[in-house]
Amino acid sequence: MPRDKMTPTLVAMTQTSEDPRLPSPSVALDDQLCFALYAASRAMTARYRPMLEELGLTYPQYLVMMLLWEEDQQTVGQLGHRLALDSGTLSPLLKRLTSAGLVTRHRRVEDERSVSIALTDEGRALRDKAFAISQDMICALRLDVDDFADLKQTLHVLTQRVTEAPRSS
Repeated sequence: MPRDKMTPTLVAMTQTSEDPRLPSPSVALDDQLCFALYAASRAMTARYRPMLEELGLTYPQYLVMMLLWEEDQQTVGQLGHRLALDSGTLSPLLKRLTSAGLVTRHRRVEDERSVSIALTDEGRALRDKAFAISQDMICALRLDVDDFADLKQTLHVLTQRVTEAPRSS
């Protein structure tokens, strides 16, 4: 969205508005956006856990598999970038997926420093079962299509803004 079309920021609005929907300066836990996001993330992950256990996957492994179902044969760097994970976190996760027979890892011929990850037939076969999990989660959220799309877009915008925001010292 172009900056000239954006609504005023909450900081500017709190300085000029008496709108009760706006956050008041508070350190109360329930007033914090970060806590609401944290609690929602934990609740979503907990909801996924039993369904993913049936597939033999953890939630982070499921995320890797989704990226590979979207586009097979990606480098560790590409996967890490998309998932915002460093190689120290991603490598053990990929080793477990390799041990489970879901992916293969091999050095790229064109750049031996780079490791490529590809789905095995067993990994590809898991896709349809995982699709059912995704559909079950959408139903469990009880959001209509517009609310679902709006929430997802809002979270993408939030992630981008948090990532781009200057860090305080």
